[in-house]
Amino acid sequence: MKILQLAGTSDARQLAIELKRQGFDVLTTVVTSNAAIELEASGLQVLVGRLTDSDLFQLIKERKINIVVDASHPYAKEASKNAIKAAEMAEIPYIRFERPSQQFDDDLIIKVDSYEEAAELAAKKQGNIMLTTGSKTLQIFTDKLLPLPNTRVIARMLPRKDNMEKCEGLGLPQKNIIAIQGPFTKDFNKALFKQFEVTLMITKESGKEGAVDEKVEAASELGIETILIKRPRIQYGITYSTVEDVINHIKGVENNGI
Repeated sequence: MKILQLAGTSDARQLAIELKRQGFDVLTTVVTSNAAIELEASGLQVLVGRLTDSDLFQLIKERKINIVVDASHPYAKEASKNAIKAAEMAEIPYIRFERPSQQFDDDLIIKVDSYEEAAELAAKKQGNIMLTTGSKTLQIFTDKLLPLPNTRVIARMLPRKDNMEKCEGLGLPQKNIIAIQGPFTKDFNKALFKQFEVTLMITKESGKEGAVDEKVEAASELGIETILIKRPRIQYGITYSTVEDVINHIKGVENNGI
């Protein structure tokens, strides 16, 4: 049984390791070289780069892949759509592995459906705004927020060279960049919020593995509003949130000779 797994997150890496341990032939794909290093250190095959549906289809055919396991980040919408389409084109099974969602019920939390909606709302509120949404969508916020008076945009992101170059290109001052890798404790988040006198925090509902609860609770305890960007709505089909369930499903596919 040959598996093509979209990976990149910590829980996806654990799934790939366990699949390999169970004796499956696993080929993983990731977007960044840093993610590849950790997978390769575990003895996994890795391809680096963004792949279109056509790229994935060709890969499936060339490597004689039997099943696609999409364990990409909950917000990697295009990656998931490409994987679904490629599997359909190749007429092989597709399953989704996704970290469980978390529910937050707090008067200081405002839920929105998109990055654009989050930026629009933040522009109305102004103040000291901390972004914990990554670099990919940074321009959506800088375009909207940097020109505003009485507004400071603080971006927290991975300490990668390309991220720093992107910040520079978008005109984000160095003093407003927090280049650090998480996850972080609630106390650490509170310390950062206090240091930068944050009045509004923007984050994604990435799940417990992304320590979203630590951010939201820290903000709430300090009386800071949070704009929470909800997960994209995608019809994944068969979806699991545990490694065990994914493995049992794949074994069922294998035993049925599909």
